[in-house]
Amino acid sequence: MNEKYNALFTPWKIGNVEMKNRIVQCSMGGTSLFGWMEPNHFDKEAAYFLLNRAQDGVGLILPGMQCIRDPLGIPGRKWLYQNDQMFKQLKEYMVEFHKTGAKLFIQLAAGMGRSMAINGWMTMLAKNNFLNKIVSPIVDVQYICASASEVPNRWKEDVMSRPLTVKEIQDMVHAFGKTAKKLRAAGVDGVEIHAVHEGYLLDQFTMANWNHRTDQYGGSFENRFRFPVEVVQSIKRQAGADFPVSLRYSVVSKTKAWGKGAMPYETDFEEFGRDMAESEKAIKYLGDAGYDMFNCDNGTYDAWYWAHPPQYMPDNCNLKYVEHIKNFTNAPVVCAGRMDPVKAAEEIAAGRLDAVAIARQNLVDHEWVHKIKEGRQDEIKPCIRCHNGCFNFAKYKGTPNLQNTMDSLHLGRCALNPTTMQHKRYYIAPTKKAKRVAIIGGGIGGMECALVLKQQGNIPVLFEKTNELGGLFLTASAMTFKENDKELITWYKREIEKAGIEVHMNTEVNDLNTLRGFDDIIVATGSTPRMMPQIKGFEKTLTFTDVLKDKKDVGDKVLFIGGGQSSCEAAYDLLLNFGKHPIIVEYAGDLIAAQATCLANTSFLRDAMEYHKVPVYLHSTVTEITDKGCTVKNVQTGETFFVECDSVVNGIGFVPTPVGGKTASKKVKGKETIYRVGDCVAIGNLRTVIWRAWDVCMAINGNNQGIEKIVDMII
Repeated sequence: MNEKYNALFTPWKIGNVEMKNRIVQCSMGGTSLFGWMEPNHFDKEAAYFLLNRAQDGVGLILPGMQCIRDPLGIPGRKWLYQNDQMFKQLKEYMVEFHKTGAKLFIQLAAGMGRSMAINGWMTMLAKNNFLNKIVSPIVDVQYICASASEVPNRWKEDVMSRPLTVKEIQDMVHAFGKTAKKLRAAGVDGVEIHAVHEGYLLDQFTMANWNHRTDQYGGSFENRFRFPVEVVQSIKRQAGADFPVSLRYSVVSKTKAWGKGAMPYETDFEEFGRDMAESEKAIKYLGDAGYDMFNCDNGTYDAWYWAHPPQYMPDNCNLKYVEHIKNFTNAPVVCAGRMDPVKAAEEIAAGRLDAVAIARQNLVDHEWVHKIKEGRQDEIKPCIRCHNGCFNFAKYKGTPNLQNTMDSLHLGRCALNPTTMQHKRYYIAPTKKAKRVAIIGGGIGGMECALVLKQQGNIPVLFEKTNELGGLFLTASAMTFKENDKELITWYKREIEKAGIEVHMNTEVNDLNTLRGFDDIIVATGSTPRMMPQIKGFEKTLTFTDVLKDKKDVGDKVLFIGGGQSSCEAAYDLLLNFGKHPIIVEYAGDLIAAQATCLANTSFLRDAMEYHKVPVYLHSTVTEITDKGCTVKNVQTGETFFVECDSVVNGIGFVPTPVGGKTASKKVKGKETIYRVGDCVAIGNLRTVIWRAWDVCMAINGNNQGIEKIVDMII
């Protein structure tokens, strides 16, 4: 092991409980041992995942957040502590877990309050008292969304959260203590309270702009912090004074207003939430109340990109704030948020930090700790902060959460690693008879297929028409801030070479009939930019590849037709790193009006466009392109106007381009099955590309159920 990592592997204590190393896996939605947005139960998939990560070297495991009251109620069993069978299973599990040498703290929460990601049917119930009352024995949306005061929901601004009653608060306080007592009896090493963090329910009580109460839980500093203080007091009273209690803590809120966050380089704004002066006071107050550790970052759901940093945020984005706040408490302090292990080790060795919290890297590559210890850190598959699998809660103007219901129920997955939290569905089974499989296209989909087939014992042969593997992802990774994307391509290339996979570069396959001697064929030829010949002068447009990868001269003013994620990312890169002046024309009523694109990512880009005063024309389309600019039409009013620019980028999307078209494979005269993978099937993201690649490989291997519903078998 490189000595620069040494500090990560030294012991430390939370209260009287010793951790074997300084690596903490912090909580992620969907990884709770007690389910998520389902009736409380012992979740065997999460248990498998957490045990696996403990076996792979993580020192402290924090499962996903668990509300102390069941979000989806079972009559007579609303509270977490009422499910005795669940705690019995947990006790048996902890015996096995402790064999790893790791420790486990259960993260408990009062709820999400105004931050609850409501969808369409939840919005209806939240607004209709009569309907909500009818279904409340199963799901009480108005209770789930209740906050400190009557404030708007983060996901649907016209849904108001009702205030919790004093009795409801005190019932929760008692339930925290009772639950912690049962957890200790089951062998759990401690608890973490998801409290003064990220704008969740307890945090909404602490901040004056969310808390307008006039009773003992509102007004003064002491009253606003009374709820989280009573929680830790209840736990210490019922579970024991020596039972460790960590606090998930957002140092500062980085929030400017309802739904508005602050850029990482923005300093001249008035804090809407908790500023540093109050944070310095709060952390001492909470430590004196009984909290034994502070697991820290920044942000709220209104500035979500601080708590869930996308790739646009800098590495170690929360570190300086966390190290500052450590000066105001004697309790151990942990830092989360795009933490670099090398930097973390350096800060721990210097005494400026006690441990590092790393979450989503544990979804991508469960061996990353072992790889560091064994000097194989270059082999770690990188997390690219896409949130496509783990947290794709999405919204745009006027909508609630646009995530599929099944995604809401099953978070904690990974776009780059389908086996995470789905090990029974996705797995490598040795082939009974090796098949020779042709793969057309060396993008991410093609490379993923090649690697999986090789692990199965099959014989993949990869054909790539260019001189470089990576496909369209080479363009996507060309942006300045996408270093992790570049690392991912490097990882794929290295793994392809290491596996000894046969690759034919500069080999274009236009006719599937030329591929003989193969048992199956996979088409992974990707997509091409969508054309709009009805726009006069459209031939003058540039592609993303022209601008980002080939670095063509774009002049000063760059107009993007389309305001999707790719356009916004490219615009941000051009203005931030190259001093250009982007302009965006978007047909919809908001930027990035798409389902399943995480709000942490999209809100950063929207806030960035606003902060940098990028001209954005919504409900608009381009009707003509000239050498001097574009004629733009507002589709609502019919108004047309001219926008000067030096170049125009085609950002209206892509269309699938399978070899020879969608039906070409029917001309093949053989017994082989032809599969399509990635964007040549339908335009998606890395999650849809990689998961489908696994579906196809498992179908080829004959060990997947329900593949016919997902995989496009042309023949």
